[in-house]
Amino acid sequence: MLSTLSLFLAPALVAAHGAVTSYIIDGTTYPGYQGFSPQPNAQIIQRQWPDYNPIMTVTDAAMTCNGGTSAPLSAKVAAGSNITAVWSQWTHQQGPVMVWLYPCENGFDSCDGKSKKWFKIDEQGLTGPTLNSNDWGTAVIYNTLKWSSKIPESLKPGNYLIRHELLALHQANTPQFYPECAQIEVTGSGSSLPGDSYLTSIPAYASQNDPGIMVDIYQGTATSYTCPGPEVWTG
Repeated sequence: MLSTLSLFLAPALVAAHGAVTSYIIDGTTYPGYQGFSPQPNAQIIQRQWPDYNPIMTVTDAAMTCNGGTSAPLSAKVAAGSNITAVWSQWTHQQGPVMVWLYPCENGFDSCDGKSKKWFKIDEQGLTGPTLNSNDWGTAVIYNTLKWSSKIPESLKPGNYLIRHELLALHQANTPQFYPECAQIEVTGSGSSLPGDSYLTSIPAYASQNDPGIMVDIYQGTATSYTCPGPEVWTG
């Protein structure tokens, strides 16, 4: 009976999560990966990920791009404009949203995202005074299934990975990470890149015991929250 019940519950557990499944840039929708069904030769800008089950530790190798390593296409996006990630489903309302970039100076084929070059361009954590609430960045995605971020206007043109990360904190001291990556070509006349204090490696952009990662929203007394990792670089 127990094994039968486990099999019955498995699809429900899977359905409780989510991932970025498309992107909107300058009015054009770029399909991403739907997960769970291999798509060989799929003509997409997103690095294919195997599933949208959570990653449980910040040091897991899959943290880079949820296991995705390549994509055949990229999309152009002008510095100073927005890119919107779209989720087909999302069910957790407690936790931050973080958006990262990684320069791929030698092209996407050789760009594995494993060096200390990741930097944040956007984030939203707790927007109210109570941890056990829906005043979080992930609640925006729960309600809209979208997240728009501005590419810094002064950013140097070139090839980049863009990484959207949701950190679900609905289970006490049991963080769940949901990252996906896509390949973009930033255009414009900027010349700036962030300094060393903004750069980090992924995985391990913070300790598993970081107060922004190991959180008990039910018993904690904190009235504010700081997203893990370096500060956002706005250009």
